[in-house]
Amino acid sequence: MSLPRGAVVVFAKQPRAGAVKTRMTPPLAPSSAAELYACMLADVLDVTAAAAQQLELDAVLAVHPEGAVPALAREAPPRFRVVAQRGVDLARRMSWAARETAASGARRILLRGSDSPALEASHIAEALCALDDSDVVLSPDLDGGYNLVGLRAPSSGLFDHPMSTGRVLDDTLANARRARLRTRLLEPSFDLDGIGDLRRLAAVRTAGRAAGCPRTLACADRLELWSHLSLEPPSPRTVGILTTGNALGNAVEVPVERPDQAG
Repeated sequence: MSLPRGAVVVFAKQPRAGAVKTRMTPPLAPSSAAELYACMLADVLDVTAAAAQQLELDAVLAVHPEGAVPALAREAPPRFRVVAQRGVDLARRMSWAARETAASGARRILLRGSDSPALEASHIAEALCALDDSDVVLSPDLDGGYNLVGLRAPSSGLFDHPMSTGRVLDDTLANARRARLRTRLLEPSFDLDGIGDLRRLAAVRTAGRAAGCPRTLACADRLELWSHLSLEPPSPRTVGILTTGNALGNAVEVPVERPDQAG
């Protein structure tokens, strides 16, 4: 049996009110923030599953807390193996995931978060290709962190720094330099963390680059999130309506947008 070309691990939380998207509450109610995150996660998993199939990668969903594994395993696309995250903080959980993935025989390791629903499958492919001549590949977000990291192999100490700060990217790069690792930065993207990030989401929709996050956009429309920024709702040109479920198990009618006509 041949070894897998690599693996992509998605880090996710249980979409529970009060536990996710807390930087959006207020103005959002905790239940609305959880509904938005559930839709974001569903989009992230769909795009990642498609990329994993095309790139011949194993797909893993690493969930926190451990008790959420059964529910998210039922919701995740079939390609995903769902496991509980291990470690007392995010840095140790990322290190654990890299080690476990390498131990399974994966020759390339990709770790991504679930806060970047607009991150395209092409970005995942670019990160994988960049590992041919780099040891560490990072996709920066616009707030000083990153939403995707690629590794040729686990590196002890790479993530040994505070997380959830504006220096996460700089700190990881500094650790990589100390370990004499070759690094590569991809084109920056963005996480959907605060209400202000909705402007970035609206911008990618207007630019026709939001085809991968239909549930997120439908949820933003349904909850009238644009009103919190005094934005007019972007008006997608639809080619149909997809009735699907989100990660909370609720049926959702999702507008299917033409990538070249969105906005």
